[in-house]
Amino acid sequence: MIRPVEKGDAKVICKIYNHYIENSVITFEEEPIPVEEMQNRIREITVSLPWFVYQVGEKIIGYAYANRWKLKSAYRYAVETTIYLSPGETGRGIGSRLYGELIASLKTHHMHCAIGVITIPNPASIALHERMGFEKVAHFREVGWKFNQWIDVGYWELML
Repeated sequence: MIRPVEKGDAKVICKIYNHYIENSVITFEEEPIPVEEMQNRIREITVSLPWFVYQVGEKIIGYAYANRWKLKSAYRYAVETTIYLSPGETGRGIGSRLYGELIASLKTHHMHCAIGVITIPNPASIALHERMGFEKVAHFREVGWKFNQWIDVGYWELML
């Protein structure tokens, strides 16, 4: 089941996200996020933009949301999209369903452009974005430093 995020989901979302902070270069955050910080992020984003969770029974196994692309007012119709799944839950179409729900919601929010920011290499995320219609528009070499290595970042864009 896909549903809008609720305040009580922050603990599980933190667990999913912190796994990627501590074990991958998929996010450039380097310190685990406390539940209170995740609650604040959820509250700030959902004032005006969608955030969904994927729930199986009582267990949340993934989430997707959109956030403002930039703060300047001319960017108000562009968003950055984000998706995370629990380890071991990839490759079953969950990401496509979550992203599909997010993209449909962005259209009802009158957004014009969605941008996916992907660390490279990340073939699974690239495949998901391209399957959803995103096109690669930029590649920045060695812009991130994490786990003693330089990391490339690509931008994928979807016109809504």
